[in-house]
Amino acid sequence: MPLSLPPPDDRLSGHTGWTRAHWEAMADHLLASVVPYATDGFAQYRLPGRAGRSGPVSDGLEGFARTFLLAAFRIAGAGGNVPPELLERYAGGLTAGTDPAHPYAWPALTDMSQQLVEAASIALALHETRPWLFDRLSPGERDRVVAWLAGFVGRRTPDNNWVLFRVIVEQFLAEAGGPYEPGEITGGLERIEEWYAGDGWYSDGKGKNFDYYCGWALHLYPSLWARMAGDTGRQELYAARLHRFLQQYQHFFAADGGPVHQGRSLTYRFATVAPLWLGALTGASPLPPGRTRRIASGALRHFAERGAPDERGLLTLGWYDAYLPIAQDYSGPASPYWASKAFLGLLLPPEHPVWTDPEQPAPIDLADQVIAMRAPGWLLHATRADGVVRLVNHGSDRDRVQHPDGTPDPNYLKLAYTSHTGPETQGVDNHLAVIAPDGTASLRRRIEPLAVSDRFAASAYQDGRVRVVTASVVEGAAEIRIHQVTAPAGHQVRDGGHPLAAAVPLDLGEGEVRRSDGLSSGVRALHGYTGTGLVTAREANAFGPHSATPYALGTHPGGTAVYVSLVWLAGNQEPPAPDVRVEGDDLVVLTLPGGQTATVRLAEAPTCERS
Repeated sequence: MPLSLPPPDDRLSGHTGWTRAHWEAMADHLLASVVPYATDGFAQYRLPGRAGRSGPVSDGLEGFARTFLLAAFRIAGAGGNVPPELLERYAGGLTAGTDPAHPYAWPALTDMSQQLVEAASIALALHETRPWLFDRLSPGERDRVVAWLAGFVGRRTPDNNWVLFRVIVEQFLAEAGGPYEPGEITGGLERIEEWYAGDGWYSDGKGKNFDYYCGWALHLYPSLWARMAGDTGRQELYAARLHRFLQQYQHFFAADGGPVHQGRSLTYRFATVAPLWLGALTGASPLPPGRTRRIASGALRHFAERGAPDERGLLTLGWYDAYLPIAQDYSGPASPYWASKAFLGLLLPPEHPVWTDPEQPAPIDLADQVIAMRAPGWLLHATRADGVVRLVNHGSDRDRVQHPDGTPDPNYLKLAYTSHTGPETQGVDNHLAVIAPDGTASLRRRIEPLAVSDRFAASAYQDGRVRVVTASVVEGAAEIRIHQVTAPAGHQVRDGGHPLAAAVPLDLGEGEVRRSDGLSSGVRALHGYTGTGLVTAREANAFGPHSATPYALGTHPGGTAVYVSLVWLAGNQEPPAPDVRVEGDDLVVLTLPGGQTATVRLAEAPTCERS
């Protein structure tokens, strides 16, 4: 089904050309495209693709719930003035899905089940569309919907963002006169307080689980709950945190709209913009209204221009096109429709300034940016010349989730992520590996955060007899990596750079790879290494079937030694290298291209002083 969009409005939206009409057209396109996959009665949408671990019935419920959320934003945003068939489809699906006698009835809500996730989307959608859907059902139909949702009361959930699904469902039950437990609502809200790390950042459960769930779940649900419940006290608390979060989060989007590719569930794609709209909806945003729309529209347009949705109008398991390795085992064919959260902005009326103000530049449109994020242990640097955002990771590793002896998750444990590259499924990229004579490479399974400050961050990891302390100094498009490596003699040290991927073969050079559009990734050996190289791969990267990763390689003398490399991802030219002076195994002095000196001390708490 072809996507038909209005012509761009360069007067109102000078950066993206997109307006509210484009968002409505995209919503309508996504909703119309799933109709051929609906079951009789519209209780389920069984989309084509790999089944999730919960099976086809759960996948079909997921298709209903997540598209219903999109329909709800479209319906409520239009004040119910939508084609009647849209209302009829979802009213029919509600009545059929909650009818135990219907052949496509929804499965009951049980402990730890996928249905609990989908119940929250249904409850939110019911709340937003109540005058046009729930209130127009017959008393018996309303009772069945309430009875199905009431199955959530007392159910066990994983100890992460799922605790908020209970909060939303039981709040709707309270509104609808159904059974609920006030203590379960407050219990869920209190649980996330233990995961609040400061500066607007939540971990998704215990540990260092920092990713997009902070925005599209741990900020979204409490704020929407407060809006549902009218709890002004908690609303102010959540608004203050969201305000601080968005001050940093606005920098996660490239000039072309692409978000930084980090963390799990990335197949939700433009759901990344949900917290931007949430800030505008709740009055919590530090961003000018025109900047909110510029960043959000930029992200939606970014994916639309790169194949998401596809030629059928469907969102597939992937990043741009279908790419199954990006998906977790819980992801079914309809899982990508959590992207519906991106359309939260439609709840803002057409006369709201986010829709009527001219677009204002994003920070990356104006100047280079460097943002130190101490809570998650991240350092972000973005460059105006090429529009690329790079996230240096010295903190997030999902340490309480990953098995201590398991394979490191490439979506969390790499040294860096960017808006223009994705990690290899199994690769050398963005990892300092110490390689034993038998070929076994050390693994960064758990990160020990050590420092985050102005243009500097550091962390360590331990793997058996190998210990690596890494310090990152960022300068423009470059990251200068300093590794203090403790290992037995006879090992090799390999530092991988950014993996570049494309639809066609890449231009390969010495320690550098270049794409046809000029984007290049490279590594330069500055101290301790003996040379550089490239690793190529096929079908190993979400950004394209052809990929290559540059690296630097050196030998280790035994004991403790220091290695320094220049790692870059740039769209114009290779960044100039600094002069490097290494003193002993704990002091490195960098003379940067502009003449400034950065003195890095690799003590227990690494520091960097600039002069």
